[in-house]
Amino acid sequence: MIEYNSSKGNNMSATYDAASQYRVTASPVLSLDQIKYAFEKRLAELLPSSGNPGDLLTEAMQYAVLGGGKRLRPMLFLSIVRDLGHNAPALFDLAGAIEIMHAASLILDDLPCMDDAKLRRAQATVHIKYGEDIAMLAAVALLSHAFHIVACAKDVSANARICFTSILAQAIGAQGLAKGQYQDLHHVPQRPVADVARTYALKTGALLGVAIEMATTVAQTSAETTQSLRQFAAAAGQAFQIRDDLLDVGVGPAAAEGEINSKDIGQDARKATLPSTLGIVAAHLRMVSEATQAYFHLDVALGPHNQTRSLLAALFPQCDARNIPAPVND
Repeated sequence: MIEYNSSKGNNMSATYDAASQYRVTASPVLSLDQIKYAFEKRLAELLPSSGNPGDLLTEAMQYAVLGGGKRLRPMLFLSIVRDLGHNAPALFDLAGAIEIMHAASLILDDLPCMDDAKLRRAQATVHIKYGEDIAMLAAVALLSHAFHIVACAKDVSANARICFTSILAQAIGAQGLAKGQYQDLHHVPQRPVADVARTYALKTGALLGVAIEMATTVAQTSAETTQSLRQFAAAAGQAFQIRDDLLDVGVGPAAAEGEINSKDIGQDARKATLPSTLGIVAAHLRMVSEATQAYFHLDVALGPHNQTRSLLAALFPQCDARNIPAPVND
């Protein structure tokens, strides 16, 4: 059972039931690709299934969650807790709640009153496929279902469930993602760089921060490790949002070329972004700087041989100091 003792701070321990049907997914001998495959299987099991072909609400929920994606947030959580020595099956359910909440936020982000997007992950957005009414209901249902998963997580103590529920609620609410989206929609296009960065921290960094806060809570990390991981999340969130904004104007790292055609571009033309504020070249340099800092803080927290860095390398391979050739002395 995963336990949380509020009288001693983040005091948690993880054990797992040998009979668990998905215990193997947490095995430290598996690669991250294998962990992701197992997570995808568990994610599908966590979603409601009515068995009624006319139930478009349930169908839309499944469509939104299972339609692909990098699974960056849940995989960060699972990878970090594994690097920190924890591998309880209950962690897969917590990771599922993170991804389901992220999927709900994307439905809302794509709506006509928000970004009015037609394409997401190379397929029609939820409101285009099912209508705005069903899309809104699916987003609300997914948000509530994410909390339900945490509240009912097997082998997680009541105190731990309360702690994780609070982390999720703060990330999605008026001081997190919702506030970031509000600032993104209602502030003037020309804004100081620091203001844009603060919106990025709320809009994108909030759910990355969930992965970190839940991982550090599970692993009872030291104050120093917790701070390094928070700094990693902050830098990674900035880099990822700049990367996304560069893709929105049709440019970006070579690794992201396939993503340019997977969703609408030009959605941020009337918004304040770092590419529009700083220019393409300066924004790209800032992305590289933030990603480099993310690598640094991750290695400080988890050691230079951590496996979590491979998730970052898939997005920012050019920012990993290990890929930069050493200077040759004449």
